[in-house]
Amino acid sequence: MRRVLYDLAGAEEDRRFSPYCWRTKLALVHKGLDFETVPWRFSDKEAIAFSGQGLVPVLVEGDRTVSDSWAIALELEERYPNTPSLFGGPEGRVMAHFVNAWTDRVLNPAVGRMMVLDIYGHLHEKDRAYFRATREARYGAPLEQLVADREARLPELRALFAPVRTALAQGPFLGGASPRYVDYIVFSVFQWARCISPFALLQAEDPVFAWRERMLDAHGGLARKAKGYPVA
Repeated sequence: MRRVLYDLAGAEEDRRFSPYCWRTKLALVHKGLDFETVPWRFSDKEAIAFSGQGLVPVLVEGDRTVSDSWAIALELEERYPNTPSLFGGPEGRVMAHFVNAWTDRVLNPAVGRMMVLDIYGHLHEKDRAYFRATREARYGAPLEQLVADREARLPELRALFAPVRTALAQGPFLGGASPRYVDYIVFSVFQWARCISPFALLQAEDPVFAWRERMLDAHGGLARKAKGYPVA
């Protein structure tokens, strides 16, 4: 069965930077499922109109279409029960749901504010007006102003990673001895930043830095092989 994932791309077709798409790609690889990606840009709304909405990821499996990274993860877990579990059981799914909400409401906005001008610089020309208008409305300031003091705000951002550090004190991955979907959720934020910006979010002595290195090497180095900037 042909499996197709619509995946956000920048001006360079192979620069794939959406954190939500990264969650889905890692989930598919975790499950051992083959797939191909279709590069998609913000202005390509018609290309995914069949999904009934206008955002990626969109996964098409035969005659089935699923959008939204969390919904896709649930679909994959239910549809492929004989492949490695994304959650490690019902309790793991509940925890992953909490981390998914925390990441989307806390980490993503904080990191996005740091990276917004770098993202703009990597977009296709046809996407730039849309991106600037929507992000300036979201954050309430021009893109240039949003990143002007990002060095000064780094300590505050790094403090947000405290729950991740606490969890990593119990093992090498948030999911335990090996990565699970909870790792993919949080890691997607750091992969988003790595793919789009040279700005260093982490210090080398941070346990989150070491975990990110392990995640970059997971699944044959899938994330590390993606186009991006050297991590520091």
